[in-house]
Amino acid sequence: MTTRTVPASLDRPPVVIVRRRVPPGLLAASAVAAGLVFLPLAWTLLQAFEVTLKDAVALLFRPLVGELLFNTLTLIGATTCAAAVIGTAAAWFVERTRLPGRRVFAVLAAVPLAIPAFITSYAWVSISAGLQDFAGALLVVTSAYYPLVYLPVAAALRGMDPALEETARALGESGWGCFRRVVLPQLKPALLGGMLLVALNTLSEFGAFGLLRFRTFTTEIYAEYRTGFNGPEASLLALVLVLLCLACLVAEVMVRGRARYGRLARGTRRPAAFLDLGWARVPVLAGFGLLILVTLGIPLGTILYWLTQHGSAAISPVAVTAAQLFNSTLSSLLLGLAGAAVTLALALPLGFLATRYEGRLITVLERTAYLAQGMPGIVVALALVSLTVQALRPLYQSAALLVIAYAILFLPLALVSVRAALVQAQRGLEESARALGLGWMAVVRRVLLPMAGPGLGAAAAMVFVSIVTELTATLLLAPIGTRTLAVQVWADTSTVAFAAAAPYAALMAAISLLSTWILARRFGGGAGVFAS
Repeated sequence: MTTRTVPASLDRPPVVIVRRRVPPGLLAASAVAAGLVFLPLAWTLLQAFEVTLKDAVALLFRPLVGELLFNTLTLIGATTCAAAVIGTAAAWFVERTRLPGRRVFAVLAAVPLAIPAFITSYAWVSISAGLQDFAGALLVVTSAYYPLVYLPVAAALRGMDPALEETARALGESGWGCFRRVVLPQLKPALLGGMLLVALNTLSEFGAFGLLRFRTFTTEIYAEYRTGFNGPEASLLALVLVLLCLACLVAEVMVRGRARYGRLARGTRRPAAFLDLGWARVPVLAGFGLLILVTLGIPLGTILYWLTQHGSAAISPVAVTAAQLFNSTLSSLLLGLAGAAVTLALALPLGFLATRYEGRLITVLERTAYLAQGMPGIVVALALVSLTVQALRPLYQSAALLVIAYAILFLPLALVSVRAALVQAQRGLEESARALGLGWMAVVRRVLLPMAGPGLGAAAAMVFVSIVTELTATLLLAPIGTRTLAVQVWADTSTVAFAAAAPYAALMAAISLLSTWILARRFGGGAGVFAS
């Protein structure tokens, strides 16, 4: 334990700040979590540096790479803008107007986030192969990811002081002028954060683009792996993908700036007054109806349609037996439970360290854990494949390696929830327990975990839902013979066996929707749940 004295000033006495010594075991456990996240990135860099400069120039300046870059960047730009417009408009009408059925629309507008993008892709592709182009990719990813903008913007609108809008209206601003000059600047942090999530998810998406036959970096890296894996060259392409993700993170920080938005007045904030839509009520309701039809009605309706068809309805019929369906469901659930347990075990010491101790090393470890947010699943999976083949052969094609990949990919998701739960836990009880002679492990087990239990449960549940619907890492790392629901949907849809894929797609959609609903009911904060 170290102390530091802050010098006295004219209006306050000297303050002694006590810094406790970090337990070595806690520091080691946190370092393991951060190291696991950094490992795929370090291995990808190491592999990429094995390519000579001449070969790297020849690889990166091929017409194919230019096509991939154009496809990826144009799709990101179009999807992000479309999601921003749709999400912001939906949030404003739900939170600020007397929209009939607004409570129902508030839920339905967020539900598409619980349906994996490649399930939505499966539904649209089974309707028409003509959607296998840029327009189809834009439709699918916008439908899947616009709630990432809708949810934070809706939360920001609920927390905004309505006096700002009322003052602008009293000074003669029109409705559009009030939104543009008063409301929109206040929504900037939430809007940019949501747009960043849409861009990152679009960059790392693989399953939807693979089914749509739309070529991006993720699909091309997977194609090279399947046709003849070349570690260094594939790692170089993967590094380009990582750099694009990091560029999105940097761009979001630069656009957001250092502005801070907060309410300075004291007292209770009044609820916002709802605006009457008047003649616009009908077109707005029609717009919401179309949005729900495109994002929920057609995907779920298509799955139900194929469920009613026999195997002969597919071009490549595959008889789906109850045993196959049970085994795939069991594999998904077991991997989800194992991955959630390991991810939470890694996030808990790191979250405890970040919320209870200070220091540069602690900051570095925490920020390193968040690097996974900028690493697409295919990059992590291919790095682990290459690493295990060359250095850790016993782990290759093992369930343990797949669970490790899940932990790396979803550690940031768990860490955010764990950190929030630990921050809200009463530290006075911990200090009292320490004063009574309990070690830090006993304090965590007997005091902290009971207090932070609901938040930790929410973190585990969100990771579980994410793992059950994960495709990329599962497709590349699952042991031979292991077929999850996601892998079965991919395999059957790739052979145009839409009816055969329908039971697996229906089960996965049901598990995702049910888990999300239970999570929202059990732990509260539906918006936060869906935003995961």
